[in-house]
Amino acid sequence: MAPTRAAVLVPVRSRDRSRAGAAGSTRTPDARLDEATGLAAAIDLDVVVATLVPLADVRPATFLGKGKVEELAGLIEAERIDLAYVDASLSPVQQRNLERAWKTKVIDRTALILEIFGRRARTREGTLQVELAHLNYQKSRLVRSWTHLERQRGGFGFLGGPGETQIETDRRLIGERIISIERELEQVTRTRALHRKSRERVPFPVVALVGYTNAGKSTLFNRLTRAEVFAENLLFATLDPTLRAVGLPHGTRIILSDTVGFISELPTTLVAAFRATLEEVIEADLILHVRDVAHIDTAAQAADVADVLGELGIDSDDHARIVEVWNKVDLIEGEARAQLDAEAARRPAEQQPALVSALSGEGVEALLDRIETRITAGRITRTVSLAPEDGQGLAWLYRHADVIERSGDAETGRTLVTVRVSPERLEEIDRRFPPNP
Repeated sequence: MAPTRAAVLVPVRSRDRSRAGAAGSTRTPDARLDEATGLAAAIDLDVVVATLVPLADVRPATFLGKGKVEELAGLIEAERIDLAYVDASLSPVQQRNLERAWKTKVIDRTALILEIFGRRARTREGTLQVELAHLNYQKSRLVRSWTHLERQRGGFGFLGGPGETQIETDRRLIGERIISIERELEQVTRTRALHRKSRERVPFPVVALVGYTNAGKSTLFNRLTRAEVFAENLLFATLDPTLRAVGLPHGTRIILSDTVGFISELPTTLVAAFRATLEEVIEADLILHVRDVAHIDTAAQAADVADVLGELGIDSDDHARIVEVWNKVDLIEGEARAQLDAEAARRPAEQQPALVSALSGEGVEALLDRIETRITAGRITRTVSLAPEDGQGLAWLYRHADVIERSGDAETGRTLVTVRVSPERLEEIDRRFPPNP
């Protein structure tokens, strides 16, 4: 089947155009257009038209002005567009009226992100979370008529024709399914809580990667863990969370968590649906905020990540817990790189970012040292003496503490194990392994 011919339409207010790139602006219109096109490409749409659309004021009936709607109708007909993506949040009335005016399927930003998530989800949990968000979105959009789109298909029905779930399902069935999914996700939340409790008994700190979508989190995750998590130059390449154990340079072990990328105007239904997944971030001992510093809108993207962290109850100014990782420095050269280094150096010590290239490996060893320094702050080092036959005690130390060094005492034949533990575990260590008289 031929790819869906799509038009990407990014409404831009005139005041946004005039201050593009100025201090305090959110993001440049061209960068918004690039991102919107990337979102469309993420589900293999054939983007035939991609354009900025001037917007004076939002119209209740059609979002865009009447003249612009008519102008775009001609373009959509001439280019034989099957799907128009409007990079904004449309009300059901606006969406329906645009479909009538343009005689084609129209989706908004929320619908497209949900469609991407629907295709990316691989685990049962991820699928349930996306379906819950989709159903909540769908409740207000049940009355539809797309009789000219019978050949379209889509992962969750947004790109689908008549006869598919979005049209046929009534409110009662949606409500029943929502209740069923919420029950299943409650079980997921309980299971995650049990997993976290079991990890508390094996005290590996959790370090979570967060960042704007396509900032390079999964590439960095692979670099740090030597894993092979799916990492590609796509928006939302990672959806389901991934956990891996990592040994740091001086013996400390951590659990590293890769999470779904954030994005501006992330639908609140998705933030709510993925809260169980994002609990790995909420409970993390250390958060690495990965930024694509080579991107023109890196500052705006950082602000969007801070907003989502805020929705999760995490203060983005908590510098004791959050480390900024400025990724993709390999793409910055010459004077621009010198300015970047100078900007990083000017920050107070506790706020200085780690400059890395997840692709080339530049700065990664320094980042690992930085993680270990943060994680071990306040921990106490103790050397324990074990009888040579005490294999059970040695195994216990490896399970419950960071083993820094292990050596033999030639005079006594005992094994000396240097460990690093949190203050609350020190009493237990001393009780199990009292000093020799």
